Parts: sequence; structure tokens; C-alpha cells
Amino acid sequence: MIFATLEHILTHISFSIISIVILIHLMNLLVYEIEGLHNSSEKGMIATFFSITGFLVIRWISSGHFPLSNLYESLIFLSWSLSIIHMIPYLGNHKNDLSAITAPSAIFTQGFATSGLSTEMHQPAILVPALQSQWLMMHVSMMLLSYAALLCGSLLSVALIVITFQKRIDSFLKNKNFFSLRKSFFFGDMEYLNQKGSVLKNTSFFSFQNFYKYQLIQRLDYWSYRVISLGFTFLTIGILSGAVWANEAWGSYWNWDPKETWAFITWTIFAIYLHTRTNPKLQDQGTNSAFVASIGFLLIWICYFGINLLGIGFHSYGSFQ
Repeated sequence: MIFATLEHILTHISFSIISIVILIHLMNLLVYEIEGLHNSSEKGMIATFFSITGFLVIRWISSGHFPLSNLYESLIFLSWSLSIIHMIPYLGNHKNDLSAITAPSAIFTQGFATSGLSTEMHQPAILVPALQSQWLMMHVSMMLLSYAALLCGSLLSVALIVITFQKRIDSFLKNKNFFSLRKSFFFGDMEYLNQKGSVLKNTSFFSFQNFYKYQLIQRLDYWSYRVISLGFTFLTIGILSGAVWANEAWGSYWNWDPKETWAFITWTIFAIYLHTRTNPKLQDQGTNSAFVASIGFLLIWICYFGINLLGIGFHSYGSFQ
């Protein structure tokens, strides 16, 4: 009873803090940026991280196993992972361009976990024999950390595409020159993403109406690539550990289960992203790879949530059923 009360308190505290953080971001966006409020939002996400950490520790103690046995716990863990991704730039003393992605994503996942799922799913579940393994912590935690990182990186890539597309529309309306549309959007004025020279030597800089938009595009590309690279590493570790666990539980490293199949498809898409992003022979790595990452965003949700929704295959333990 005490554990359940503490869990209830901590989830509501973390949800309330994230809501305040988002409100602060909106105030900075719509009014003007206040340094004190910005620092408060960063500290708020740190407080959220510790609140969710407390929830997971209490759930671990009360249930007797690592809290990843059902969809509710995995969503809370995903929200915890998003708060970790949020703190990476903050701990490195970088400008936090991830906050506009991580904070709304964290409140969405936690809000759905607490309000969108039935009360029965909030209760700790008894692990089925296949899940009673030390590989549970390794495999599932790596997969959820990879989902958090890949979702954030993909959303940054989507933002990059939107800003670039808006820039091209504004340029066309300003110049009223049809020739500007003949340049492919995929191979357009994105050479600045592949050049490491000075701004004055970069011809794409002059295609932007202001220097702020140029800086924003660069930061989006910088963080999307690094966060996706981190997520791809976690995903690879998660798939490999899952294969070892599958051999231990079912006698085969790979069974082409729906979850395994979609995980492999997701891994392939982000491998293509990294190849596109780092291959110097390809033009416009930034823009082309951003389109690949946007496809990966949909695949992640199919792999994580779609299979749980259908409740099919060997990975149906965390489904709605």
C-alpha cells in the first residue's frame, strides 16, 4: 500500500513538473526568452528524471523484478529515457536544442501511460517464465533507450525538413522565379551541411534570409545525427542481446517474430541513414538522410507500439490484452 502511494505521488510530481517545463518553453517562444526561466526548465527536467527514477526503484523493490513487465512500465521507462536524452546537451554545457522535442515527448508518453491505460495495467505483473531472465534488464532497457534516442533524432530531422521546405517556398514567393522550383528539394541548397569551412565561403548561407535560420539548421543537423547515432548503438546492442535471450528461452537466436522483423527493418533504415549521412560521395547528406530518418520515425512506433497493440507473436507480454 505504501509503495503504491509513493508510486502515485512520484508519477504525478513528474507529470506536473514536465507540464510546467512545457509552459516555460511556450512563454519563451511566444513572448521572449528569459534566462532565468530557461534555467528553471532545465532544472525541472532534472527533477523529473529523479522523480521517475524514484518510481522505477520503488516499483522494482515492490515487484521484485526490473520494472519492464508490461506496457505501462515500458512507457514510464521511455519517459525516463527521454529525460536522459534531454540532459545530454545540458551536462555538456551546450545549447539545449533537444528540449523542444524531449519535453513534449516525455509528457506525451507519461500522460498516455497514466491516463490512457486501464488501472489494471498499472499494477505490477508477475513475470511469465520466458521473462524470468537476467537478459530482461539488458535487452528491454537497451531497446527503450534506443527508441527514445531515435525518436528524438528523427523528430529533429523532420524539423530540419520543414524549415528547409519553408525556406524554399519563401524564396520562391520572394523572387517569383519558377526556376527556383526546378532545383530538386532533395539536392537543393543544403551544401552547407557538408562543408566545414567558414560561413563566408559557404554559398548556401546567402540563400537564407537571416543568419538565425542558418544556425538553427546547422544545430538541428548536428544533434539529429549524434542522437540517432547513439540510438542506433543502443538498438544494435538491444537486438544482439535479444537474440542471445531468444536462444536461451526458445532455442533459436532468430524466429522472425513480428517484433523481431520490425526491429530488423528499423535497424536497416537507420543503417541507411548513417550511410547516407556519412558517405562523402553522396550529395546533400543532411537533407537526404533527414528523409530517411522521418521514415524511421514511423517504423519505431510500429515496432514499439503497433505490435503491442495487436498483441501478436512472442513479444505480446506487454500488449493491451
